Amino acid sequence: MSETEPVVVAERSASGAFIAVVVVAFLLGVGALIWCYGLQSHIAATDQKLAAADKKNADLADQLDATKARLSATTETLSQNVGATQKQIEVRAQTIMAAQKQQNAETAKLAQQQQAAEKQIGAVSSDVANVKTDVGGVKTDVATTRSDLETTKSQLQRVVGDAGVMSGLIATNHSELEILKHKGDRNYVEFTLQKGAKPTLLSTITLQLKKVDDKHSRYTLNVSADDRNIEKKDKNLDEPVQFYTGKNPVLFELVVNNIEKNKVSGYLSTPKTAP
Repeated sequence: MSETEPVVVAERSASGAFIAVVVVAFLLGVGALIWCYGLQSHIAATDQKLAAADKKNADLADQLDATKARLSATTETLSQNVGATQKQIEVRAQTIMAAQKQQNAETAKLAQQQQAAEKQIGAVSSDVANVKTDVGGVKTDVATTRSDLETTKSQLQRVVGDAGVMSGLIATNHSELEILKHKGDRNYVEFTLQKGAKPTLLSTITLQLKKVDDKHSRYTLNVSADDRNIEKKDKNLDEPVQFYTGKNPVLFELVVNNIEKNKVSGYLSTPKTAP
């Protein structure tokens, strides 16, 4: 081997080492580039996630503020309602206490009244014992009086008129007159006469009130019938006032059953054959 061959071998070895270093450096550079690109992508994704997280945190913060506001309003409303309820409870308690107090007072008053009533009942009981002895005699008197009243009632219902003729049943009020009308025995016409008024026409006669004595239940009136004027003077309440009229004279009868100052009222009774 010549002396130049080691030099060449040495140069080739240096060139190979250099190339290897360059290749390694290239590979390292490419790897670094790839690592940087991946790192940049990862950082970008992380930034996006951080931005999303920040936005979500902001939304959550807004929701939290809104929730706090609602809670504050609700708390204030509840506080007001609790205050109002407390006042209502106090008012009701006062009302119940006042009612209880009044009830106690009324109970005490009733107790006093009951005691007084018991005393009165005791006094009345003694009086009743004294009265019982007279009850038997009173019952007898009541029975006698009732019999007398029934007899008087029958006499008042059928009386003799001022013309001396036995009258029919007498009605002393409107209800009794309605009963007579339903019987259908005679015609009945109600009237009211005023003192000083013009004559009032009833059936075939006219009536005119001349005088009223309401204190003594008396009256005076004129009856005009068949071209004749008849004065019925100082007649009494419920007294049958009788007169005859017509071509074939028939009995007319009037009864005054109510007398007031300057006014009388009653009814006129005529036969069924009267016009």
